[in-house]
Amino acid sequence: MRVKTSVSLSQEILEDVGLCVADGERSEFVERALRYYLDHLKRSRRDAADLEKINSSAQELNEEA
Repeated sequence: MRVKTSVSLSQEILEDVGLCVADGERSEFVERALRYYLDHLKRSRRDAADLEKINSSAQELNEEA
C-alpha cells in the first residue's frame, strides 16, 4: 500500500534524481533508493552483531584449534 507523503530534499538531490529518471518516475526511484539503503543498514547491523559474537568466542576457539 502506498501512502502519499511529503519530504524536503535539496535542489541538488532533485537535479541528480532528474538526471537518472524520466518525468513521473521520481517516487519509484526514491523508494528503490531508500529500500536499498535500509537493506544495507540491516546487513551492516547483522554483520556487526555476527562479528561481535565471533570476537567474543575467538580466544576459546583459538585454544580449541
